[in-house]
Parts: sequence; C-alpha cells; structure tokens
Amino acid sequence: MSEQQAPAQTAGSAMSPSVASVPSPAPGAAAGTSSGPLPAEVAAALKRDAAGLVAAVVQQYDTNEVLMLGWMDDEALHRTMTTGRVTFYSRSRQEYWRKGDTSGHVQWVKSVAMDCDGDALLVRVDQVGAACHTGTRTCFDGRDLDVTTGQAH
Repeated sequence: MSEQQAPAQTAGSAMSPSVASVPSPAPGAAAGTSSGPLPAEVAAALKRDAAGLVAAVVQQYDTNEVLMLGWMDDEALHRTMTTGRVTFYSRSRQEYWRKGDTSGHVQWVKSVAMDCDGDALLVRVDQVGAACHTGTRTCFDGRDLDVTTGQAH
C-alpha cells in the first residue's frame, strides 16, 4: 500500500522532480502551511478543517467515475495544480504522497474545482491503472450499503 513520497519544499525553493519521504510539518506549523504560493483567491476561498486540510474527491475525467477521496493541505494543492500529478497529504503518516510513485498507477491532472462552500475539491484526472490501494479501479467497488429511500418503487 505504500506510495513513495513527494519531496519537502522550503520557502522559495523550486519544485524538484525527485521523490523522497517528507516528515510532518515543523512544530507549530499547521499542515495547511504552504511553501508554494496558491493563487490568493484560492487560498482565501478554501475552508480547511482544524488540521489545515480539505477533502479532495478524485474523479475520472472522461467517464465521471468517482475513484477515491484524499486530503490536501495548501502545499499538496499547489503541487497538484502545478506539476500535473495529484499530491495528497496523509493524515496518518503526516507526509505528502503521490498516487503511482511506487505502483505506476498515476493520476494525471485534467482539472481542479472547488465546491460552492470552499470545503471540498473535485480533482478530475486521467487514472492509469487502479486508483485504490487494494488493486481495484475505484475505492468504492463492492461496498454498497443498504439504504431506505422512502420512495415508492
């Protein structure tokens, strides 16, 4: 399940194409602290959770298939918007990661949209291979829940 990690960036540094593990943010720095500049209007409109993160729904651009849900801070969003590859922030490992760095199942960014409240992102991608760490195309395969809709059939 392990995906190789994107490199840490310091203020003013250039994006590096190399891949390395990234530790958690420095003590006192929120996960949402960006070393890469987000456009001011994007940064102002984002509504982050207490950890500085926003949910990112990943969707196949040409079929609208929902592939997965990940989390981004400002830096992960900046990297996603500027590198052509989706970068997430791992809540459990406290580090950045890119889908496909070890598996080859890359997500090529086609577009990024913010919802009306600014608390969720829709990242439309061209998914190469499986999106889920289990090896399935989508993380939403085979786990349908029983629901009662209250509508007559």
